[in-house]
Amino acid sequence: MRFLFTAWVIIAMVGAGCARRSDPGETGSKAQAQEPLAVRVARAETRALSRTLAATGSLAADETVTVSSEVAGRVAEMRVDFGQGVRQGEVIAELDKREFTLQLERSRAALAQALARIGLEADQEEAPAETPAIRLAKAQLEDARFKYENAARLVKTGDVPQERFVELEKVYHARQAAYDAARDELRTALANIRALRAEVKLAEKRLNDATVRAPFDGSISARLVSPGQYLKDNAPIATLIKAHPLRLRVEIPETAAAEVRVGSSLSFTAGTAPGKRFRAVVRELNPALEARSRSLVAEARLTDNDARLRPGVFVQVELALAQAASAVVVPKAAVHQVAGLNKVFVIRNGRAAEKKITPGVEIDGWVEVPGGDVRVGDQVAVSRLAALTDGAPVRVEAGR
Repeated sequence: MRFLFTAWVIIAMVGAGCARRSDPGETGSKAQAQEPLAVRVARAETRALSRTLAATGSLAADETVTVSSEVAGRVAEMRVDFGQGVRQGEVIAELDKREFTLQLERSRAALAQALARIGLEADQEEAPAETPAIRLAKAQLEDARFKYENAARLVKTGDVPQERFVELEKVYHARQAAYDAARDELRTALANIRALRAEVKLAEKRLNDATVRAPFDGSISARLVSPGQYLKDNAPIATLIKAHPLRLRVEIPETAAAEVRVGSSLSFTAGTAPGKRFRAVVRELNPALEARSRSLVAEARLTDNDARLRPGVFVQVELALAQAASAVVVPKAAVHQVAGLNKVFVIRNGRAAEKKITPGVEIDGWVEVPGGDVRVGDQVAVSRLAALTDGAPVRVEAGR
């Protein structure tokens, strides 16, 4: 027992001595940890940055129309096919014109008959003041008036019996009515002629409508009928699109709707043209927000005629909003991201001050630092960020 006690005492004394000998080493380690860390720095600057908004959109044709026939009939010939380009006025389809031709001939014959009744030729436009019937009625009226006026004088002297005078008076009034009727008949005939001329023009239009033409330059995106098919009025024949200039439609969130103006510039990329960035300008804005999505639809026109851009293509849009005021920016290398947080170390009085930030707009390798934690001219660390901590002493190695 005495031997064991002695051994424990010796071990305790040796441990205490070792502990005393280790104190100078710990002191030296702490002193080494407090030595300034050499870092490179850059100064925060101020720049005017453009606010941009990322959104999605799609390309649409400038014009899209379903070409149809205004008249009913059987398709005699189709002049176009799917994917074919057409010019304005070019024939798309022909209907059977035999019935329309017969209707036109019948209308022209009825017009010629009506013109002949009043002594006009088919190409004579000026209406006559009198017709043979009017001239005959006028002559008979003048004869009856002459006899009536003579009888009116002679009946007073007794040279003409009262019965004869009454008879001549009735003839006179009858001739007057016949003359008026002849003039009314002329007015009726002229009105009928105007109606028949309108019918002729309508028949000509129907005959012309049997030939369906392209309303504008474009391409056929769908052919909907075939020769021999009977069509009703306004039946669709083909779908025609005008692909240039293209329209770009993009939905702007409600929070940014007030910042978008006609004339705002935008750029976009499309999957059909990798690596290419296109530009356009906003031309129209929907006066109201979409009820379901609470977004504002903006439309831009594309002037670039690129074959890779087609209606229906999905695009990623970057829209320039209002010009921002001067903003404080730091090099992108000064932003340290860890565990989802972004930090910037500001060097002040030989120590690093940690500033948690929410990065703003990035442009040309510089990042906006909102919030006022970093001021213009502040030195920010751009190296050894992972080794820095808040309040750590630092030594500026090089700066900008």
